[in-house]
Amino acid sequence: MKRLAAVVALLGLATATACSGGSSNGSGGGSGGGGGLFTTIDVNRPGLDASAPANPYNPKGNSFSAFNAMKIGWVKNHLTDPNQALPGIAASWEIAPDNSSITLHLQPNAKWSDGQPVTAEDVKLSIGIAYTQGSTAFAVTPGAAGAAADVTVVDDKTLKITQDMANPSPKFARGVLDTTVVPAHVWKDVLPADFWDKLKAARGEGADAEKAREEVTALGEKVLAFAPAKDVSAGPFVLERVNPGEALLVKNKNFFNAANVAPAQVKFLNYTGNEQIWNYLTAGKLDHSGFVAAPTDVMNRIKSAPGNEVIKGYSPVAVGMAFNQSKKPYDNVHVRRGLAYLINRDEVTKVASPEGGTPAATTSGIHQKAAPAWIGDTAAQLEPYKPDLAKAEEEFKQAGLEKKDGKWTLADGKPWKVSMHAPAGFSDWLSAQENIKSQLIKAGVDAEVVTTADYPLYLEELAAGKYDVGFWLMALGPAPYDIFQRLYGASNGWTNVAGKVQHAAPGKNGNWMGGPEEIEVDGTKINPGELTAKLNTAPAEEAKPIMVQLAKAANQDLPVIQLWDYVNNQFVNNSRFTGWPHDDEILRLGSGVLASGVWIQLGMIKPKQ
Repeated sequence: MKRLAAVVALLGLATATACSGGSSNGSGGGSGGGGGLFTTIDVNRPGLDASAPANPYNPKGNSFSAFNAMKIGWVKNHLTDPNQALPGIAASWEIAPDNSSITLHLQPNAKWSDGQPVTAEDVKLSIGIAYTQGSTAFAVTPGAAGAAADVTVVDDKTLKITQDMANPSPKFARGVLDTTVVPAHVWKDVLPADFWDKLKAARGEGADAEKAREEVTALGEKVLAFAPAKDVSAGPFVLERVNPGEALLVKNKNFFNAANVAPAQVKFLNYTGNEQIWNYLTAGKLDHSGFVAAPTDVMNRIKSAPGNEVIKGYSPVAVGMAFNQSKKPYDNVHVRRGLAYLINRDEVTKVASPEGGTPAATTSGIHQKAAPAWIGDTAAQLEPYKPDLAKAEEEFKQAGLEKKDGKWTLADGKPWKVSMHAPAGFSDWLSAQENIKSQLIKAGVDAEVVTTADYPLYLEELAAGKYDVGFWLMALGPAPYDIFQRLYGASNGWTNVAGKVQHAAPGKNGNWMGGPEEIEVDGTKINPGELTAKLNTAPAEEAKPIMVQLAKAANQDLPVIQLWDYVNNQFVNNSRFTGWPHDDEILRLGSGVLASGVWIQLGMIKPKQ
């Protein structure tokens, strides 16, 4: 699968052209609302598979979040609170003061597209399915942080989910709310009748518990392969048909807020690369697209198309130039600092992500917009690593590097070339690396850019320690643990299983960064992996001093050079629909197709009169 923009996908040939407007053909009916055709793309998933089922768990499934797939709630990327969300299948909820439980109150009028009511049993079954997938709040690993302990059906519209307080997580509620809900009367056979007994056994110790865990996990394959006879949706739309060029969804007349759903139909266009998305946007064919990386000239063409508008929101993601410290000379912090002083981040961002990123103020490990909320005045006290050739040369000399005939060599006199890797299709990453290459060569550091075939292979080879330098997504808020585990988690040797932290040697168990196990910060040695693990259970106020230490560690030790912090660009067109949100809180729903689906089901989007 090709990665299209560095912020929206971690991971078919287009044969039809989308209508850019027009009226419904009547097949989506439903009371109220009633606009025309809404055209979009799923930026998280290139390539439509006409043979794939309407299964939200299937990687190629024709299930589109917030359109024909519903979650309990739509979580937001708040600066500091991971548990903020907008209503979905749940109309409201209460989180216990100690975060020990969340009580859900389902939408009173929610129905499936076949007319059956959405009940607590649907949600309970969906939670059972989530266990087979190992989702955040529903993990079968004993002692896993944030894992649910009990799921209790209070009545048809109320459930209470409790957290295992032996290893609590502050983002437990987020994990619950982020659960996809499927109809029990359609999906009931994917779980065995004794599933909840197996799950209870899996939480224990010993051989029987291990066997139960294996059985629960094995059910995940059955879930992925399940193919409903037809799409039964609790969302605002239902899948009607799909071909290699497009997927068509029609309005669900039984949706609980159908009267305020404006479009009568939604069409998802197929694409295989950035260029197709750019062409759709330039031609004004898309009513909405989530983030896609685009160079300045393309962005200008997109903006000039009639009706097009770019809406900007907060995106808790940054990109860093990450080092494999098990390879020389990147094991020397002075080399990493020297490179930081050579790279002009403003220039890199202008070339690579002029509209979708803001140059990183420094390397802190935290998105600069969220940093003041977490580390206060410390953010302004960190070394900014502004371009400074003299400081770079001083750092290189401290590392023992030598400059001969205008070129820097290793301490033993051997040539040194900074070899940077990125996957094909990551247009912003590749542009950034080419710019960095030019900057380094100008300063006497030889450099090259090596392209990997695709993103899965890139991640595989990165984890295997095959690269000297690669790009790495980081600062993944809003939860503190998620922010720093990209720097001081498994990729740098620390694994956190059931609250127990273990450190692997460089090159072992996915440790490709190979950083030191201890770092001296303010005269005291700290273990950044153990501190990061504490963030998994620490309340916000307890997390802040830990994050100060980790930000200082990242700033002085530079396991990565933080290059730019992403901006959540949403592309919309005002020719056919209006009402697009400009409130940053609503925009924090995230990039991708999710945002417009939620806007539509909330009744925000209106047909243009």
